Parts: sequence; structure tokens; C-alpha cells
Amino acid sequence: MTPQKLLPVEKCSLGCPILDCCMGGGIPCNSITEIVAESGSGKTQLCLQLSLRAQLPPFLGGLSASSLYLYTEFPFPTRRLHQLSSALQCQYPQIFASNYDPCDSIFLQSVNTADQLLDIMPQVESFLENSKTRLPVRVIVIDSMAALFRAEFENTASDLIRRSSLFFKISGKLKEFAKRFNLVVLVTNQVMDVMDSGEGVNEVRIGNLSGMYSSGRRVCPALGLSWANCVNSRLFLSKDEYESGLVGGGEKGLWESTDKRGDGFTLFLPHIPLVCPVTFVLQFELVFTSLHGGFASAEK
Repeated sequence: MTPQKLLPVEKCSLGCPILDCCMGGGIPCNSITEIVAESGSGKTQLCLQLSLRAQLPPFLGGLSASSLYLYTEFPFPTRRLHQLSSALQCQYPQIFASNYDPCDSIFLQSVNTADQLLDIMPQVESFLENSKTRLPVRVIVIDSMAALFRAEFENTASDLIRRSSLFFKISGKLKEFAKRFNLVVLVTNQVMDVMDSGEGVNEVRIGNLSGMYSSGRRVCPALGLSWANCVNSRLFLSKDEYESGLVGGGEKGLWESTDKRGDGFTLFLPHIPLVCPVTFVLQFELVFTSLHGGFASAEK
């Protein structure tokens, strides 16, 4: 037992009160948190919101910090980030000055392969140590981890061994950074369909797989058991689309709006004794905004 372990763990808000409540206040520092969901479930949206809200002071759920965003799927959603940034500025005008763009405190780096991700870890460490940013960097986002391993490795013994080795090396460095710099580390993962009728994949149980359904299909987290042992917390989001009615003007409306209903629950969260399933709805609206400002890059 050390004095540090007696202190409460800092957490950063995801920008969704329901999920923040589910997570016990937000994404915790000093560990790796994973969001698992199929494509189109809102993983990237949550990552963008976390990166923006990290700049808020702690009494508003933030960390007064900048973010390093490593993206592996292209193109990066620049337009959506600016929309969320504008909304955050309108919500907290007293925090963000009129001449300050929150996007300037999100540092982007593209990653194409798992080997590249491992190779840039010394650069990430140097950036965390020596960055002269307006706010200290205390958030690392990797969106997504599965994209780096999806097509590069075959289902052979040698490739599986090499893949597991990369898992442990990458996660080891991320955990080292999280503890050393008191970081929030958030990674996203995809799902794959479960074809057998057992309790897990190849009869190996990984968390609460029996209740994992998305779009009417039974699914499980991608990357297997080796990667499951590399993360500290895992949040699963399921997706179900339904028609919510007619919108657009007139009594009959011009088009039908489709909402995405998400049933989110945790597979394992070591810092929370018990979490009940929660339900949230993602509503899509037409947003018109002017895009301005720029991004600083962490490439160098």
C-alpha cells in the first residue's frame, strides 16, 4: 500500500451523463480502457468527445489537459470534431475564450501498422515529457486497435505468436505511460460474430459473452484472449436501429429519421463493484457549421 493508492483515481468525462454514471464518473487515469462495438455504434464519437472534454477543469469532469489522438482508420472525421468543438464552446463560453479553438489542443498522428505503432512509442514518450503545449498532455486515444491487426496477420502459429508479442509490448508501454504521467488511455476495438453455441470463442470464456448482441447478432470482442488480458477495463456498446417517425415539415413529413439505440454495459470494470445495463439513443441531425482553425501535429 502506497500513499498514491489511497488517493481517489482521477477520471475524465465521456460527455454522456448516462455512460459517465455507468463508468463511475468517466474514464479512469492510470489504466487502459477499451470501448468495444461494431462499426457505426459511436466509438469514434465518444473518443472525440473525451479528447475535447479533457480540456475542461476537473470540477466540470475534465482534466485541464490536451490529448494525443492516434487514428488508424481513414479519413479522420475532421468535420465532426469541429462540430463537437463548436458545441462545447457554446456550452462552456466562460471556459473557452472567443479566440481559442479546442481543436488546437488535440494532437493527431496517423498510424498504418502495428509495427509503426510500436516504433513511435519513443516519440510518444518524448512528446509527453517535453511538450510545451498550452495544456499538459494527459489523454491518449487509439482509434482503433483492431484496424492495425485486421489484415496484416494470418491465422498461423508464427503470426499468432508475433501478434501476441505486439499486443503485450504495445499495452506494456501504454500502461507505463498511463502510470508515469497519470494518463487516460482509451482504445477502441471492433467485434466479430460468434458462430458456435458455446459460452465463448473456441470454448474460452472472455467476460460476459453470453449477453453480447449487436444488430441482432451474437458477437464478441475482436483480437482474442491475448488482447483481452492487456486492457484494464472494457465497455461494450451494442447497436439497434429503429424508425422514430417522420420529420422534415408538413403533416406527413419529408423523410423518415433513423435513430440508433444503444444498449451499453460493461464486461469488466475493476474500479466498480457492479454496473447495470444502460440504454441510450444516438439521434442524427443535420448540422450546418463553418469549419475553421487548425490542428497541431504530433508527428515530429
